[in-house]
Parts: sequence; structure tokens; C-alpha cells
Amino acid sequence: MAAALRQNLDPGREARTLLGVSMTSDGQEPLHNRLSRLIASDRAVPHLRSYFGVGPQQDATTFTGSRFESLAGGGDRPAVANTVTADDLIAVQTLSVRIPTQAALDLLEGELGGQLSDLLSAVPTGVDMVEAETADLDPASRAHKAWDLLCKQRGIGWVTAGKLLARKRPRLLPVYDQVVRCALGRPESPWLDLRTALRENDCALHRELTALRQAAGLTAAVSVLRVCDVVLWMGHREEHRKKGCAGT
Repeated sequence: MAAALRQNLDPGREARTLLGVSMTSDGQEPLHNRLSRLIASDRAVPHLRSYFGVGPQQDATTFTGSRFESLAGGGDRPAVANTVTADDLIAVQTLSVRIPTQAALDLLEGELGGQLSDLLSAVPTGVDMVEAETADLDPASRAHKAWDLLCKQRGIGWVTAGKLLARKRPRLLPVYDQVVRCALGRPESPWLDLRTALRENDCALHRELTALRQAAGLTAAVSVLRVCDVVLWMGHREEHRKKGCAGT
């Protein structure tokens, strides 16, 4: 689904106000406003604690996705940052997706793995999305080309491709699925639009997400983007399932 990451080139989108809520000319709430409202929810910290199994709810069943970034030391540790490993394939499964066996073998031992490694070597590590340059995330970027390459493989859709890349660059690239896309209002260019939202008002949203991480008792090993993803996913998943939101 290449449209999921298509750059928004419409310069004519202007904000208007409807019932006190800022809206774009197509009737959508601006992404910065929407995201700010969602992460300000009273449920955000409890949801983070529940998902990662920390704080008062630490005896509850922890979501397997809580290990996505940290499993085996992380997918972005220097020794393996540009190589897909078996640990990465297992980590992706903690988010309820699976890379087909043939594609997995090709990533581990075949030409596909070499091609992806070449692309990843040009994608910065240790950089938060809020700090990234446009060239790191736009359709001509190596990260986007890596996503395109994965999406061309049989059995790997846009969600799975994005999750594997998020494992390799957790601070730069977000976990992004149908639930999160719906919660965010289906932005036309998720990476660039999210980066823009995080940078607005002197990086206010980035700072708010960092504060949420601390309030939930999580360490800096959990990326700001992962905090964002979990808050959005936990907050919308039941409504998304029950209402059959568009794009499910």
C-alpha cells in the first residue's frame, strides 16, 4: 500500500475552526492537535503501565509487544544495526505479524538481506524522528526505499514492513498499523507528517511523550515513538475493532 507513505504535496490545506476545534480545509483535525489531545488522555499512563507491565499493574499479563525494542539487546545495537537477524524476526512476531518463511530466509541468508543491509547502512542510527532531516524520511530516502523493497516481497505488507524497520531504527521510524493510522486520521505522509507534528511549538509533543514515559515508570530504552504508538494503539484498539473503522 504505497499510498500509506505518499508525501502530501497539497499546499492548499488551510486551517479553519469548527465548533472550537481547528480543522484543515478537508475537514480533518490537524495532526498536531489530534495527537496532543490523544496523549493528554487520563488513560495514557495507565495504558503504558499495563502494556509494559510496570507500576501498580506489574502483576497483570504484559503484552508481548513490550519486548519488541529490547529483545536480545535491540535491533539497532551497533553489531547488527544494518543486518536483519533471527532476533529481529522474533521481535516482529511480538507485534502479531509474521514474515513468511521464504522471505525470512532471504533476509537472513539471501540477496534480499544484502539489499536491505545496503539501504540500512545509509539510514541514521541514534537519531530521534524529531531531530531527523526531511531527507531521512521522504520518498527518496533510503528508509523509504527499504520500506518499498520489503513491501515488494510476497507476504510482506506495509504494516509488517514498517514494523521490521521500526525494530532496526526505533527512534527514527514508528510502528504504524491500521489502528494507529485510524487514530491519527489517516495522514497522507505518516513519517513526514508525524515528524512535523513532533517539531511544532518547540518540540512540545516530543517533550510531552518523554514526560509520559517518565510518569509511567519506563526507562529511556523505550523510544519516544514507541510511547506514542502504544498510547495510540491502546487508546483506540477496542473502538477500532467494535466500530470497524475505515481502513481496517
